[in-house]
Amino acid sequence: MSDDSRETSPEDEDLAALVVNRLRAAAAARGMRPGVHRPRKRKPITPVEFSDGRDPVALGDLAHRIVAERGWNEPLQAGGVVGRWEEIVGEKIAENCVPESIDEYGVLIVRTRTTAWATQMKLLTPKLMQRITEDVGPDVVAEVRVLGPAGPSWGRGKRRVKGRGPRDTYG
Repeated sequence: MSDDSRETSPEDEDLAALVVNRLRAAAAARGMRPGVHRPRKRKPITPVEFSDGRDPVALGDLAHRIVAERGWNEPLQAGGVVGRWEEIVGEKIAENCVPESIDEYGVLIVRTRTTAWATQMKLLTPKLMQRITEDVGPDVVAEVRVLGPAGPSWGRGKRRVKGRGPRDTYG
């Protein structure tokens, strides 16, 4: 067999054009326009106050509503300072300083690894306050208290001795 039998004849091309034109005419009769996409009609959203309360709600919307109803906005913002500490202060400072707590008055307690870092953080406190205000929001942290490394406490216990105590034995 030769390849000549597979070629289309002019009659086949006319037949294909005739079929395409008839399909386009049928689509136009039904109100459709080929090649033009119309947007889908969306079901109107019923406001919450008119629904029976069983309609599906996005999880994020539900979480925002619960936070607002229970007054958790400020505690969550304060938790954002502790949770996003490395983003706020940077990697180098986060390696050497850890946020310990934030109280209800907005006092952030930061514990440093060394006394040198405590001094540095006390100098950087205004910049830290500015970064917290930019990243988390205003009025979340009112004050930053920087503490040095915690040493062992010799002043408490069952066998407490008045006076200088065990420090006398170091030298």
